[in-house]
Amino acid sequence: MLNVYDIFIGCTDAVRRSDLIKREHARDKEFHFQDWFERRLDELTVVYDPPARNTYPDYRLVHRPEGYELKGLAYPGRETTYDSNSQVPTGLHNGRRIFYVFGRYPKTEESEYALHDLVICDGDLLNADHEYVHKNRHVKGFGTYGDIMIRDRKMYVAPTPFGIASGLERQMTLILGSNDEPDERLKAVGTLDRTEAAQLVIGYEFNLKTNEIEAKTVENPNAGRVHNFIAYRCRGDEGPEVKLKP
Repeated sequence: MLNVYDIFIGCTDAVRRSDLIKREHARDKEFHFQDWFERRLDELTVVYDPPARNTYPDYRLVHRPEGYELKGLAYPGRETTYDSNSQVPTGLHNGRRIFYVFGRYPKTEESEYALHDLVICDGDLLNADHEYVHKNRHVKGFGTYGDIMIRDRKMYVAPTPFGIASGLERQMTLILGSNDEPDERLKAVGTLDRTEAAQLVIGYEFNLKTNEIEAKTVENPNAGRVHNFIAYRCRGDEGPEVKLKP
């Protein structure tokens, strides 16, 4: 059985007992939600490698091949997409199942506040490609004297679950693949079917004179393939059905 069930239930219990996010200082705009999640792992005595700079995912479990990448979102604010400048989302990385943890919290100057809502989802919900490997590359010879280097440092703008599905507002929701064994402590509250696109982007070209960028695509051999996911909540939690947005 996956650890993600216990972790999700632990997060839900923490919200129920009003365990607040605590911002240590005014400039702490990144790690306060991460600290809140880390307390859940510690409460469950889950052994993990602590986060470090430029590592992916943020939390890598020791005794299970699972990883957790955290995305904190201030609310109200940007919620349907997020920026990733180091790794395209995926559900499998270095042999680990990857789960994304999206937590929304109020946009406030207060030092303590409650979580607005939370979604833990299989990374495949965001992108089911397990083969792509992120690398930064560069070219030399740019500029009048030919001694300027151009670095290709990619940033990915990916959808969040709030941009993919409705019914997540003010809820605690877990989204897993339909092949994952259900947990009796949870109830299904919706199904999400994502269909692979007809075209795959395999590259792009940027014209330094016109500042235009053009994608290079090929036909997707798996076009039309449907990936099935199921949304869950803890038993006893009421809320709307989770549905794929048009």
